[in-house]
Amino acid sequence: MFMEFLRNNKIAAGILTILRVYLGWSWMTAGWGKVTGGFSAEGYLHGVVANEAVAGQYPTYHAFIETFALPNAGVFSFMVAWGELLVGLGLLVGVLTTAAAFFGIMMNFAFMFAGTVSSNPWMILLTIFILAAGYNAGRIGGDYYVIPYLRAKIFKAKTVDTAETTAA
Repeated sequence: MFMEFLRNNKIAAGILTILRVYLGWSWMTAGWGKVTGGFSAEGYLHGVVANEAVAGQYPTYHAFIETFALPNAGVFSFMVAWGELLVGLGLLVGVLTTAAAFFGIMMNFAFMFAGTVSSNPWMILLTIFILAAGYNAGRIGGDYYVIPYLRAKIFKAKTVDTAETTAA
Protein backbone atom coordinates (compact mmCIF):
# COMPACT_ATOMS: atom_id res chain seq x y z
CA MET A 1 0.00 0.00 0.00
CA PHE A 2 2.80 2.42 0.86
CA MET A 3 4.64 1.55 -2.36
CA GLU A 4 1.46 2.21 -4.35
CA PHE A 5 1.22 5.63 -2.70
CA LEU A 6 4.90 6.37 -3.25
CA ARG A 7 4.92 5.30 -6.90
CA ASN A 8 1.58 6.65 -8.14
CA ASN A 9 0.11 9.32 -5.87
CA LYS A 10 0.25 13.00 -6.88
CA ILE A 11 0.64 14.12 -3.25
CA ALA A 12 3.61 11.77 -2.94
CA ALA A 13 5.01 13.33 -6.14
CA GLY A 14 4.89 16.73 -4.44
CA ILE A 15 6.61 15.46 -1.29
CA LEU A 16 9.22 13.64 -3.38
CA THR A 17 9.85 16.83 -5.34
CA ILE A 18 10.76 18.62 -2.12
CA LEU A 19 13.12 15.78 -1.11
CA ARG A 20 14.57 15.64 -4.62
CA VAL A 21 15.23 19.38 -4.77
CA TYR A 22 16.82 19.33 -1.30
CA LEU A 23 19.13 16.47 -2.27
CA GLY A 24 19.83 18.02 -5.67
CA TRP A 25 20.82 21.33 -4.10
CA SER A 26 23.10 19.54 -1.62
CA TRP A 27 24.84 17.58 -4.38
CA MET A 28 25.02 20.50 -6.79
CA THR A 29 26.55 22.96 -4.32
CA ALA A 30 29.11 20.39 -3.17
CA GLY A 31 30.01 19.57 -6.78
CA TRP A 32 30.11 23.21 -7.90
CA GLY A 33 32.55 24.04 -5.12
CA LYS A 34 34.80 21.20 -6.22
CA VAL A 35 34.56 21.90 -9.96
CA THR A 36 35.33 25.60 -9.57
CA GLY A 37 37.71 25.32 -6.62
CA GLY A 38 40.46 23.08 -7.96
CA PHE A 39 39.45 20.03 -5.91
CA SER A 40 41.94 17.23 -5.35
CA ALA A 41 40.91 13.95 -3.73
CA GLU A 42 44.52 12.88 -3.13
CA GLY A 43 44.66 13.99 0.51
CA TYR A 44 41.31 12.38 1.22
CA LEU A 45 42.42 9.12 -0.40
CA HIS A 46 45.63 9.12 1.66
CA GLY A 47 43.45 9.54 4.76
CA VAL A 48 41.31 6.58 3.73
CA VAL A 49 44.39 4.40 3.25
CA ALA A 50 45.73 5.45 6.67
CA ASN A 51 42.41 4.72 8.40
CA GLU A 52 42.83 1.40 10.23
CA ALA A 53 39.07 1.05 10.73
CA VAL A 54 38.52 1.08 6.96
CA ALA A 55 41.29 -1.47 6.47
CA GLY A 56 39.79 -3.72 9.15
CA GLN A 57 36.12 -3.43 8.22
CA TYR A 58 36.35 -3.16 4.43
CA PRO A 59 39.61 -4.77 3.32
CA THR A 60 38.65 -5.06 -0.36
CA TYR A 61 37.51 -1.42 -0.49
CA HIS A 62 40.72 -0.39 1.27
CA ALA A 63 42.75 -2.34 -1.29
CA PHE A 64 40.80 -0.71 -4.14
CA ILE A 65 41.52 2.77 -2.77
CA GLU A 66 45.19 1.98 -2.12
CA THR A 67 46.03 0.21 -5.37
CA PHE A 68 43.69 1.84 -7.88
CA ALA A 69 42.09 5.07 -6.68
CA LEU A 70 45.14 6.66 -5.07
CA PRO A 71 47.45 6.15 -8.08
CA ASN A 72 44.67 7.66 -10.22
CA ALA A 73 43.76 10.47 -7.84
CA GLY A 74 43.43 12.99 -10.66
CA VAL A 75 40.83 10.92 -12.44
CA PHE A 76 38.95 10.31 -9.19
CA SER A 77 39.04 14.01 -8.35
CA PHE A 78 37.45 14.77 -11.72
CA MET A 79 34.85 12.01 -11.33
CA VAL A 80 33.84 13.06 -7.81
CA ALA A 81 33.57 16.76 -8.62
CA TRP A 82 31.63 16.35 -11.86
CA GLY A 83 29.66 13.38 -10.51
CA GLU A 84 28.39 15.43 -7.58
CA LEU A 85 27.53 18.35 -9.85
CA LEU A 86 25.69 16.21 -12.42
CA VAL A 87 23.80 14.20 -9.78
CA GLY A 88 22.74 17.50 -8.24
CA LEU A 89 21.57 18.94 -11.54
CA GLY A 90 19.67 15.78 -12.43
CA LEU A 91 17.87 15.79 -9.11
CA LEU A 92 17.22 19.54 -9.13
CA VAL A 93 15.55 19.60 -12.53
CA GLY A 94 14.10 16.10 -12.23
CA VAL A 95 15.65 14.69 -15.39
CA LEU A 96 16.69 11.03 -15.27
CA THR A 97 15.86 11.24 -11.58
CA THR A 98 16.28 7.58 -10.70
CA ALA A 99 19.65 7.41 -12.48
CA ALA A 100 20.84 10.53 -10.67
CA ALA A 101 19.59 9.13 -7.35
CA PHE A 102 21.31 5.80 -8.03
CA PHE A 103 24.68 7.42 -8.71
CA GLY A 104 24.21 9.72 -5.74
CA ILE A 105 23.54 6.84 -3.36
CA MET A 106 26.55 4.98 -4.77
CA MET A 107 28.78 7.98 -4.01
CA ASN A 108 27.29 8.24 -0.51
CA PHE A 109 28.06 4.59 0.17
CA ALA A 110 31.59 5.02 -1.20
CA PHE A 111 32.14 7.95 1.17
CA MET A 112 30.80 5.91 4.09
CA PHE A 113 32.96 2.90 3.24
CA ALA A 114 35.89 5.30 3.30
CA GLY A 115 35.07 6.25 6.89
CA THR A 116 33.26 9.55 6.25
CA VAL A 117 29.90 9.94 7.94
CA SER A 118 28.88 13.62 7.60
CA SER A 119 25.42 13.96 6.01
CA ASN A 120 25.77 10.70 4.06
CA PRO A 121 23.37 8.52 6.12
CA TRP A 122 20.67 11.22 5.93
CA MET A 123 21.14 11.57 2.18
CA ILE A 124 21.01 7.78 1.73
CA LEU A 125 17.75 7.57 3.68
CA LEU A 126 16.09 10.26 1.55
CA THR A 127 17.46 8.78 -1.67
CA ILE A 128 15.93 5.39 -0.86
CA PHE A 129 12.48 6.99 -1.06
CA ILE A 130 13.31 8.58 -4.41
CA LEU A 131 14.58 5.29 -5.81
CA ALA A 132 11.55 3.38 -4.49
CA ALA A 133 9.18 5.94 -6.04
CA GLY A 134 10.73 5.58 -9.49
CA TYR A 135 9.11 7.80 -12.12
CA ASN A 136 6.85 9.52 -9.57
CA ALA A 137 9.88 11.20 -7.99
CA GLY A 138 10.51 13.11 -11.22
CA ARG A 139 6.90 13.55 -12.31
CA ILE A 140 6.99 17.21 -11.22
CA GLY A 141 10.11 17.92 -13.22
CA GLY A 142 11.76 17.16 -16.50
CA ASP A 143 11.01 13.44 -16.31
CA TYR A 144 7.38 14.28 -17.06
CA TYR A 145 8.56 14.99 -20.63
CA VAL A 146 11.79 13.01 -20.91
CA ILE A 147 10.68 9.57 -19.72
CA PRO A 148 7.68 9.20 -22.10
CA TYR A 149 9.88 10.37 -24.98
CA LEU A 150 12.62 7.84 -24.13
CA ARG A 151 10.08 5.05 -23.66
CA ALA A 152 8.53 5.78 -27.05
CA LYS A 153 11.91 5.84 -28.80
CA ILE A 154 13.48 2.85 -27.05
CA PHE A 155 10.47 0.53 -26.87
CA LYS A 156 9.26 1.49 -30.34
CA ALA A 157 12.64 0.43 -31.74
CA LYS A 158 12.56 -2.83 -29.73
CA THR A 159 9.04 -3.61 -30.90
CA VAL A 160 10.01 -3.11 -34.54
CA ASP A 161 13.14 -5.27 -34.11
CA THR A 162 11.14 -8.05 -32.42
CA ALA A 163 8.46 -7.97 -35.15
CA GLU A 164 11.10 -8.18 -37.89
CA THR A 165 12.87 -11.06 -36.15
CA THR A 166 9.61 -12.96 -35.66
CA ALA A 167 8.56 -12.46 -39.30
CA ALA A 168 11.85 -13.79 -40.64
